[in-house]
Amino acid sequence: MSAITTTPRPAPAATTALSRMTALARAEVILLGRTKGALVAALFAPLVLPVSTSQLASEMDLAEVGLDTGTLVLPAAVGFSLLFAVYSVLVGTFVVRREELVLKRLRTGELRDVEILAGSALPAVLTGLMQCLVLAVGCSVLLDLSAPPAPHLAVVGLLLGLVMCAALAAATASFTRTGESAQVTPMPLMIISMMGSGMFFPLELLPDRVATVCELLPLTPVVTLVRGGWTGDLSAYEALGAVATAVVWIVIAVFAVRRWFRWEPRR
Repeated sequence: MSAITTTPRPAPAATTALSRMTALARAEVILLGRTKGALVAALFAPLVLPVSTSQLASEMDLAEVGLDTGTLVLPAAVGFSLLFAVYSVLVGTFVVRREELVLKRLRTGELRDVEILAGSALPAVLTGLMQCLVLAVGCSVLLDLSAPPAPHLAVVGLLLGLVMCAALAAATASFTRTGESAQVTPMPLMIISMMGSGMFFPLELLPDRVATVCELLPLTPVVTLVRGGWTGDLSAYEALGAVATAVVWIVIAVFAVRRWFRWEPRR
């Protein structure tokens, strides 16, 4: 009787954190494409709101504070994109995936907690990044802006804004009970940021005490750095202060996520 030989099965291919997050991000892109409301808000609101800002700019004495329409509208456009395409969308994404038990199931596999959050956030973050680049080019052409004298400030501000909005979205999702309430819970931060972070009204035109408080808002350092990149008049001290404020908000958001983020439905 001849011996039976068996061919050993090949070992499963090893996965890396990057490959796992990429696979999760691909799945998230498909799911995001099916959410028409979030898709419309993410893609069109940041393109429409800068028009309102440009109309307000025509009624302000921007030359008094060394600004013009372009240097007001472009940082505002970046802020709108971060708020709508990244922050608001991700709050809904994290909450809905939690309520549908997607996050709970993902934790039973190879994915680590940080990989789940980062992979889920990646499509919105990349959407926000591409949108900001398009808006920067569009505003530069339409509003006749010259090349930024300090582009590194704008790049740092944008990257900090992307990380901050993703972290703040996860923190906000920690206190959001349902997918329906996820349409409401982002609104306070969005309204406060639009009104007080220099997106509609430059801080230089506000009373000193009000401006001092507004400088501590999450989106203010992002707007300040992006605007400083195009004006070139931001001192090293002011730039470091803006970076420090943004980093503090990121640390606070990460702490809130580690402390209160829920992976199962809130009952």
